[in-house]
Amino acid sequence: MTAIASLLQPRSIAIIGGSEEAGSAGRAALENLKRFKYGGDVHLVSRTRQEMPGLNWVSDIDELPRGIDLALLAVPSTRTPDALEKCGARGTRAAIAFAAGFAEVGGEGAQLQDRVARVARDHDIALLGPNCIGLVNFVQGIPLTFEPNFPQTTSMSRRIGVITQSGAMSSILRLALHAKRLAFSYVISTGNEAALGAEDLLQFLVEDPETHVIALFAEQFRDPHRLLQLARQAKDNNKPIVLMHPGRSVRARESAQSHTGAMASNHEVMATLVQSEGVLLVPTIEELIDTAEMLVRYTTLPVKGPAIITNSGAFKGFALDFSETIGLDLPEASAATKDRLAKELPPFATAENPLDFTAYYFRDPTLAPRVATQCLESDEFGSLMAAIVLGPPQMTRTEALVAALSRSAKPSVVAIFGDESPLEPQISSYFRDNGICFFRSPERALRALANITRYASDQQVRQKSSQPPLPLACPRTGIIPEYLSKELLRSVSIPVPEGRLVKTMAEAQEVASQIGYPVVIKAQSAALAHKTDSGAVMLNIATPEALKAAWVQIEEAVGRHHPDVALDGMLVERMADRGIEMVVGAKRDKDWGPVVLVGLGGIWVETLNDTVLVPPDLTTEQIYKRICQLRSAPLLFGARGTQPVDVMAVAGLVETVGNIMRSNPWIAELDINPLSVTPHGVLALDVLIRTSADETSSAQ
Repeated sequence: MTAIASLLQPRSIAIIGGSEEAGSAGRAALENLKRFKYGGDVHLVSRTRQEMPGLNWVSDIDELPRGIDLALLAVPSTRTPDALEKCGARGTRAAIAFAAGFAEVGGEGAQLQDRVARVARDHDIALLGPNCIGLVNFVQGIPLTFEPNFPQTTSMSRRIGVITQSGAMSSILRLALHAKRLAFSYVISTGNEAALGAEDLLQFLVEDPETHVIALFAEQFRDPHRLLQLARQAKDNNKPIVLMHPGRSVRARESAQSHTGAMASNHEVMATLVQSEGVLLVPTIEELIDTAEMLVRYTTLPVKGPAIITNSGAFKGFALDFSETIGLDLPEASAATKDRLAKELPPFATAENPLDFTAYYFRDPTLAPRVATQCLESDEFGSLMAAIVLGPPQMTRTEALVAALSRSAKPSVVAIFGDESPLEPQISSYFRDNGICFFRSPERALRALANITRYASDQQVRQKSSQPPLPLACPRTGIIPEYLSKELLRSVSIPVPEGRLVKTMAEAQEVASQIGYPVVIKAQSAALAHKTDSGAVMLNIATPEALKAAWVQIEEAVGRHHPDVALDGMLVERMADRGIEMVVGAKRDKDWGPVVLVGLGGIWVETLNDTVLVPPDLTTEQIYKRICQLRSAPLLFGARGTQPVDVMAVAGLVETVGNIMRSNPWIAELDINPLSVTPHGVLALDVLIRTSADETSSAQ
């Protein structure tokens, strides 16, 4: 972190490849430093002598003084490794490599990047890039980029830190947030991340007292476990992280690979785990911008939904539909609130949420401020959105509305209808300078409100599972057959059918007589992960004669499909009562770690894909709420007169499976499918556990 401080807060800078040529990266970086009136030492390395006031010119890196904090490498990709090597020999602590043509183009470019990374490691240089546009330290006024930048003037005391891997996205976010009159701490583009990754810069911002909200656009993470740790630290510091991470589609993942020279990881697993650690994940660039703005403007975040006031009856209906679509709860007004609102409204308006205070606003400019005041003073609402046709005189109406909204600590946002239709030029800045988020799109305002409300609510209720660890002994590597997998589950009190492994027909009939007919028999081998496809399962066997016939039939079927497979034996189990079939599965993602899946199972798991992912450390109560989000949830609670099943037992089993994954690193996958769910509990009908030699040896 000391070297990163030299990168972000350099007291001395060397521009390698300085040039008088207009448009060159070195010249542009120098012009930025002049505009910001950088007060540290600036050294220019150029083959052409350039006498400039306040600059120390040399013709070669070897002539630089030792121990310069930062080198800006404005040289082509082919010269970057050697230039960095020379800087390292002079004791340079940090560097930014602007050039493209490295791992993002593959081949020789990837080899060049490997050289650059080795040089940075060998000399302990905090290297940003290559293929990046650099960064701007707005706290101390230090621009370290070739992109034109200007000193920031703002009255905001709270600042946003921005980290992106893409240089263009860095510019997009900076320009958009600057237009909203917000303050930055640092805006950083990490590029190809040959040495420093987004996680390194994130750690600095998480610990930085000048950064209050972090906006992060990342196409991939190189150290997901560290990211999750930093997310927990940011949550403890009450510092929100808003993340956009493209890569949901196959084509997006391919794009990330060609753009950043790196593979994208499992997006669903990432989304589940980062959100569980308090990261606010958003799907669009607009939401990244708007949500970051709300988080930095409002220190008191709403756990309840907003009151919506408008002078458009048509928008009222739209707001109800749209809020339901984005998961934004619109609380009903209490009787007391309705009474107070009724005293402010014209007689033909109805006091409810959303509230249409009608076109009477054009006659009485105090109407909207009075209605807003009543809503903000009501306990049932956590925030307020005013979506209005402003009407003349625009500035007078704006001042009255701002005065009312500013009296409350609750977040207030204003959306003025009309898209790009002209407003008096000072209106948007007047709202923003008074701490109120201003929009021309009510949809954007509602999405951002939904994001911060969900974030605040999640932060309030998030709990960790308190189950003690459940370490298990690994019986073998690779695929663990069903009978051994069920023994492991039985050892931690997960219900499985009564039965046992047998080697002979006589043993099978003895077990069947002990547990009672009807029974199920299944061929057992690690090579039979999908037994039904191989004819290795026979159900509902009611008599000893049927058991004998089923035994012979399974042996013949397995012999046809898998002639080289040697069976461990046959599993004889009591036939389970009919229940709803669900699936509970867990996997250990190679990047992100374990995650658990629950949903409709049996033959429907792939057909309907009605599942949810949950972190492995949720409580039973939190998992229960996730299960209720399934499309098929009505089936579990007694659809069309059927008896409800024990959903809480499913949630408890999911919590236990998560604990198993956290306690046993040797387990790569655990799949219970189907899980039979009845009004009386759950029963794991089929189980598969997969491990590997490497994971087993490391666990032991």
